[in-house]
Amino acid sequence: MSIRFTAKARRGMVALTVAVGLAIGVAGCGGGGDEKKPDTSASASKGSGSNPSAQEGQSQTPMVELQGQDGLLLQITSAQRDSGGFVTVNGTLKNDGAKSVVVPPQTSGNETEIIKNGPSLGGATLVDSKGKKRYYVLRDTDGRPLTTTGLGNMEAGQSLPVFMQFPSPPEGTTDVSIQVPTFSSGTIKISG
Repeated sequence: MSIRFTAKARRGMVALTVAVGLAIGVAGCGGGGDEKKPDTSASASKGSGSNPSAQEGQSQTPMVELQGQDGLLLQITSAQRDSGGFVTVNGTLKNDGAKSVVVPPQTSGNETEIIKNGPSLGGATLVDSKGKKRYYVLRDTDGRPLTTTGLGNMEAGQSLPVFMQFPSPPEGTTDVSIQVPTFSSGTIKISG
């Protein structure tokens, strides 16, 4: 079964999830048992079907292509600023190689809080060279990164839609560099 949401609906759901998570965290009612299951949906809204659809990730011409190890390719298709104060970056992770590869664990970054939530793109950053600031992937109140998670083995030719959410740079900042560990970096333009 596949549930598809528009980009606007997905952002709204993630913003609502983050707001609810913050309210729970402030009230001191957070916590609970974490399941350690792989999940390619938004970590903050596990199981809600808020991950980007294959159509969103593949229907657009890439803004930039980041080369990775062993034939991995990360194509960034959009970077959308919204009124919630964050930027959502969408794209497609592809295995352009001739054999099966494992997404390198370094893509999760090196922060213990993110690593304990499994393989992800949690190590990604946006760099505003004019403002001299680096923006890290957002996390929910349980420390889960707001990015595609559950990355592992990719068969030759396989593609996966992916997303990452970051705090929004100032309104006047549109060109930023995106960096993901083990991939080349590239410049993207933030819209919205």
